[in-house]
Amino acid sequence: MSPAGDASADILRQFLAFLKFDRTLSDNTVLSYGRDVAKLLRFLEAKRTTWDRAREADLVAFVHGQSSAGLSPRSLARLISAVKGFYRFLILDRRVAKDPTAQISSPKAWLHLPIFLSVKEVQSLLRRPDVSDPRGLRDRAMLEVMYAAGLRVSELVGLNVDDVHLKDTFLLCRGKGGKERIVPIGRAAVEAVDKYLADGRPKLLKKATEALFLTRLGGAFTRQGFWKMLRGYAKAAGLGTKVHPHVLRHSFATHLLERGADLRAVQAMLGHSQITTTQIYTHDSRERLRRAYDKFHPRA
Repeated sequence: MSPAGDASADILRQFLAFLKFDRTLSDNTVLSYGRDVAKLLRFLEAKRTTWDRAREADLVAFVHGQSSAGLSPRSLARLISAVKGFYRFLILDRRVAKDPTAQISSPKAWLHLPIFLSVKEVQSLLRRPDVSDPRGLRDRAMLEVMYAAGLRVSELVGLNVDDVHLKDTFLLCRGKGGKERIVPIGRAAVEAVDKYLADGRPKLLKKATEALFLTRLGGAFTRQGFWKMLRGYAKAAGLGTKVHPHVLRHSFATHLLERGADLRAVQAMLGHSQITTTQIYTHDSRERLRRAYDKFHPRA
């Protein structure tokens, strides 16, 4: 590696340590930011410049290149956020005097509407697990909780037995940055978890563990394991390839707002720090308003 490359690798390590220990971001977010900033550093090295000498034009060229390569609006928004965060870190650490990203704006990610399932499709998915089997009881409980509470997949697989309060119908969730929140769960999810705890988990348990959802080997469930399980049930339900873990979270938020839930309440349940993030789920309302306007306004 070149001297510039050595310096780039060192500053990247320092930035990731800052995100993890000072900003206490989740491991997944740190990894994502690390990949994005590593792309930037390789781009700058190819242009024979470095992070401390990069100009706004260099960073704009990098962003445009990523966009032209087919990066989705949401991924592009995250990449820009990572790059801007990197330069904020450099300024805080007095490595650079001026922020070359100050005038670079993020794409309107909310224009890219989230994919969600209809209530009927969710019901079809939830019926797929075979609840006569311990693993089927577990899978049904995981799907019910995911949809009932709108959890991120990392939050779901990170649940411990003591986090779920069935009698009081709520669970304690640890979200991004280690932030805790209380989320209500409905009757169907309570019954599914209760059945799993009584007849499923004891048969999967191999050694003492606090983890709520266990694999057939008795270990804690993983994000990848849930993704694979969900994909199998989605295929069995005839939902194709559009279903991924975040689709259930999207469906949770969309179905609540369709039925009149307060936006702030949904924001709290999702664990969003900004209300604008939650507003992407009002897309159905926006579309209905547009259709009504186009149909009835005399000069539409």
